[in-house]
Amino acid sequence: MTDAAALAVLSLPSPDSGVWHLFGFPIRAYALCIIAGIAVALVIAGRRWRARGGTPDTLETAIVVAIPCGIIGARIYHVITDYELYFGPGRNPVDALKIWNGGLGIWGAVALGALGALLVARHRQANFPALLDSIAPGLVVAQAIGRLGNWFNQELFGRPTTLPWALEIDPEHRPDEYAQNATFHPTFLYELLWNLGVAGVLVWADRRFRLGHGKVFALYVVLYTAGRFWIEALRVDTVNEIGGYRLNNYTSLVVFVLATLWLVWLVKNRPGREAVVERTDATPAIQATTDSAADPSTEAAPEPTTEPHSEPHSEPKEPKRTGGTRL
Repeated sequence: MTDAAALAVLSLPSPDSGVWHLFGFPIRAYALCIIAGIAVALVIAGRRWRARGGTPDTLETAIVVAIPCGIIGARIYHVITDYELYFGPGRNPVDALKIWNGGLGIWGAVALGALGALLVARHRQANFPALLDSIAPGLVVAQAIGRLGNWFNQELFGRPTTLPWALEIDPEHRPDEYAQNATFHPTFLYELLWNLGVAGVLVWADRRFRLGHGKVFALYVVLYTAGRFWIEALRVDTVNEIGGYRLNNYTSLVVFVLATLWLVWLVKNRPGREAVVERTDATPAIQATTDSAADPSTEAAPEPTTEPHSEPHSEPKEPKRTGGTRL
């Protein structure tokens, strides 16, 4: 067996196409992966939110609002950080709107998506940190599924490698400086597996320590950025760099530090988890009853005695005895 044949056996193939046509309408694998990720995230988040006592309507409304906000934010972040792909000589600014060709930044997605969820939480009188905690595991699973879209598009792969799990990339998708290399690090697969591991840790930690007040979401950000930092360092796609390091490496590092500080502060100052995550019609009455029981000033005054001839200092009478037994 030749070296080329052995390499073909020991490498991961890339899909021949990421687009199919149905009655002339293009069906794109990238979009299908995003939709599948959203569907799975909705199921996971829905179960977790209901388990915390939240209503399905609130969660579904938050997701419906957060999804378009997240997609818009993701695209805005990508276009801003890779503006040279869309603006300048030989570039078409309209391409910035062609989201189906790939190009979404998770940082913009989380930021604008969280803003949308915050607006819904305030409108529905739901606890926003608890909502974030419910969404976090499903969100990172959605990210894992979404990475399959990069596989179909043959994009965002890593440096050349001959490892058994190396990814085959067609010549038209290789950077010019790596045109002679056939296989590369499958960074989409690395991030997919990392994200699934993060989801498992989040669910385990939440059950083990009963995390609340946003601690699950903070832990998600810490773990995701830790993985994204080393995976980003492997990639060879053209991006803006500062001092020889990719922009997303700096972003990952800064967000990691901030999320770690946030998590430590929450652990010290917000122990436990919320008892009530959403105000419903019954919540005010329950809360009022609880407050009354806890406030001694609201205790009912004792009823006045109704005995008209009671003697305040009279001695109690000895009960009668019958058959030697005290009644």
